[in-house]
Amino acid sequence: MAVGLALTLGSTGCKHALQRVTHIPRNDEGKVGGPGSGTPFGGPGEGGGVVSGPGGGSTTGIPLPDPQHIGWKQDASALAAHTVHFAYDSSVVKSSEQGNVAAVADYLKSNASAAVEVDGHCDERGTDEYNRSLGERRALAVREALVALGIDAGRVDTKSFGRDKPIDLGHSEASHSKNRRGEFIVLTPP
Repeated sequence: MAVGLALTLGSTGCKHALQRVTHIPRNDEGKVGGPGSGTPFGGPGEGGGVVSGPGGGSTTGIPLPDPQHIGWKQDASALAAHTVHFAYDSSVVKSSEQGNVAAVADYLKSNASAAVEVDGHCDERGTDEYNRSLGERRALAVREALVALGIDAGRVDTKSFGRDKPIDLGHSEASHSKNRRGEFIVLTPP
């Protein structure tokens, strides 16, 4: 009887619906690293950062676009005054930082051809892998805050540098708080 049950189950199998299908690009869909051809979870970007790419895992349901602004002119100083700072081990945009996000959204609304890159950064504590992940979550949180203010998600690229680019080399809490940030890089067409 046990053998008969095993054979019956083995021949019919279990019926499970597919939960998620990952698209594997064909060779003719684009160059490696170009729009439409990235890995499902993003990959290494310029300068050692991690770029959120196609299908890359936003937990709020906002799809991550292909990095479409490769080769665009970069201006790190235009929105430097609106850097968003984060609490220790957090990717939540604090209410005290919402004004900075709103200022960037206003800038993008006034400059329709511009886009922005959000660079996520961490302090020196934690492993490289953890800090890259946290930097990515911070950049995505800022991106989602911009989308909530009416900015098209396709105009916001994200990149994580983890702890690789500190702005303050000290080891105090004051130094750490300066390094836990999301910076804005204005992108304009070439």
